[in-house]
Amino acid sequence: MPEGDTIHHAVRSIRPILEGVVPDEIATPHPRFRADRWEERLRGRAVTSVDAHGKHLFLRFEGELVIHSHLRMKGSWASYTDGRPWRRSPRRAWFVARAGRGEVVQFDGPVLELMTAARARADQRIAGLGPDILAAEFDEATFLRRLRADDPTRPIGDALLDQRTVAGIGNLWKAEGCFAAGVDPWRRTGDVDDREALAIIAQTRPRMQRSASDGHHRRFERVYGRAGRPCPRCGARIRQRGQWDDNRATFWCPGCQE
Repeated sequence: MPEGDTIHHAVRSIRPILEGVVPDEIATPHPRFRADRWEERLRGRAVTSVDAHGKHLFLRFEGELVIHSHLRMKGSWASYTDGRPWRRSPRRAWFVARAGRGEVVQFDGPVLELMTAARARADQRIAGLGPDILAAEFDEATFLRRLRADDPTRPIGDALLDQRTVAGIGNLWKAEGCFAAGVDPWRRTGDVDDREALAIIAQTRPRMQRSASDGHHRRFERVYGRAGRPCPRCGARIRQRGQWDDNRATFWCPGCQE
């Protein structure tokens, strides 16, 4: 699943093409939009801003209209200039916006909707999100308050995936953040003190910021996807096991994560 750094990187790519301009063309080729008249509703409206919160991306238009996107497992945003070929089949495109020599394409959905700004502010999928780990200033107090309101028996690794507590962390970054901070992702949240919880954020945030800037998260992988290999810190074998209700694969080192 694309995580917050991927979405913020997409925002950085889209802004130079669309922000502050009226698109020359907007198309919604996917059959589900056949009767929704997006092209007509957005015609002549400038894109006032492109932004993200956690894993959610927003294209904001004049007239208080907003395109909201969440990519879930397989969706993707892509930006192209100078007629470069698309990396996915045109049959997989859900949304296309062209401006000048650039194109912005959203492939494979699955959450892509046009709504009013008022509805976006009230929608609990958005309004209920925790502080964005990639925000200019991270709200530590809100993060800790929401973490402590969660089930104290929940493993800290799984608690970090709850977007109501902190927005933007997914399975990769929960594993890498816990490893970097030396915290066992299987420890009960109630047994992880505030200093340790904030250390996970402090270790994860700059890595995600760099990934959001250049789009290369794989250079930060030390345990994710490396089950059975030696830990780069202590040499013990990295382990993997499904965690909590969603059984999300969790990677950790039993030798140096306490």
